[in-house]
Amino acid sequence: MIASAFQPIYTQIKALTKATCTLEAGGVQYDELAWVDGRSAQVIRVEGKNVTLQIFSGTEGLGTNAQVVFSGKAPHLTLSPLLAGRYFNAFGKAIDGRDEVQGDERDVKGQTVNPVRRQLPSELLATGIAGIDLNNTLVTGQKIPFFADPDQPYNRILAEVALRADSDRIVLGGMGISHDDFLMFQQKFEASGAGDKIVSYINTSEDPPLERLLIPDLVCTTAEYFAVERQEKVLVLLTDMTLYADALAIVSNKMDQIPSKDAMPGSLYSDLARIYEKAVQFKEGGSITIVAVTTLNDGDITHAIPDNTGYITEGQLYLKKDPETGLTIIDPFRSLSRLKQNVIGTKTREDHPQVMNALVRLYADASEARSKKENGFDLNEYDLRVLKFAEAYTRELLDVQLNIGTDEMLDRGWRLMSRYFEVFELGIRQNLIDKYWPEKTA
Repeated sequence: MIASAFQPIYTQIKALTKATCTLEAGGVQYDELAWVDGRSAQVIRVEGKNVTLQIFSGTEGLGTNAQVVFSGKAPHLTLSPLLAGRYFNAFGKAIDGRDEVQGDERDVKGQTVNPVRRQLPSELLATGIAGIDLNNTLVTGQKIPFFADPDQPYNRILAEVALRADSDRIVLGGMGISHDDFLMFQQKFEASGAGDKIVSYINTSEDPPLERLLIPDLVCTTAEYFAVERQEKVLVLLTDMTLYADALAIVSNKMDQIPSKDAMPGSLYSDLARIYEKAVQFKEGGSITIVAVTTLNDGDITHAIPDNTGYITEGQLYLKKDPETGLTIIDPFRSLSRLKQNVIGTKTREDHPQVMNALVRLYADASEARSKKENGFDLNEYDLRVLKFAEAYTRELLDVQLNIGTDEMLDRGWRLMSRYFEVFELGIRQNLIDKYWPEKTA
């Protein structure tokens, strides 16, 4: 960075930590970008003339005489329909070898949507994954995370959701993702032919961790542009929010703030809510749906990050490896979509609620039978049937690799139930039995 004419250069740093520096400067605003000896930085505290900057790549090798130049403005983004199909870094700069996008410049930190402009989320968002569409149906304008262990293929599943979801635009925010996962997203998007509707902002594990803090704002600003100005149905994908929260903790700790639960900053709830509350369905048309990934530490769902996330979002999709088949599924017991009641049975087929409930209840019976078996108890004839049903249910419906429509999911559910059970064992209304119960085949 070379200072332009009349742009002051400061060379007297008062304090340095591993991630921040403090100096005296005038006319500086909160969130303003700056450069410290050419390293990207951002203002995170202004107290009178004392200004504290977080330096994204760290302060190693910097001295108190390092040159500090302020940009004069907060992070901004150029918005245009030409963003589609492009890849950018945490500063909104192209990383795909193509020219920079021309368009309108906007600050990236805007306010959440005025409640009077919001509409009750009520439009189905199908993904082709039965663990979602059948058991935990999503609606446009919803905010929901995947909870996953670090060794699970959550980014591959997120890519599949992007390609299958019924949306006009996808905006991906990758925070601390591996280079292999970055290539996987690129290859899947390009091979599917859907790349021209996807905008990606990427911070890899090789990039400075603190740059992750910029990604969600870029993503949400882009989503708002397409949803508000072009009335599009936008799906936002964020991975991994745990790494985003870890970056928040780094800054908080280096500023000597008193940590809260699990060494997270006391502002964690507000920091997460500011992002998730961008989800909205507008009265004028257009919507923003947010699906994020939160990785768990040893499966600990009580950790501050998933715990706070659960209070903000409208449910969670819990990834699990099925112990019997080895397949990755969305756990029917621990997953929940709090808004599914807005669409199931109305925007989907009338038998959806009853089939969903019957299948999950039978799967629960299989879990009890498995527990009896593991504890050395004898299994009765019903126990043996529900165990066979559970394996078939996992392979034919719950496997996240399957890609089928909601009607086919329901039809498969009926066929599974008729294969292993009698009508009186299901608890489904007779009028639905009469209409949908499959005929026996030889």
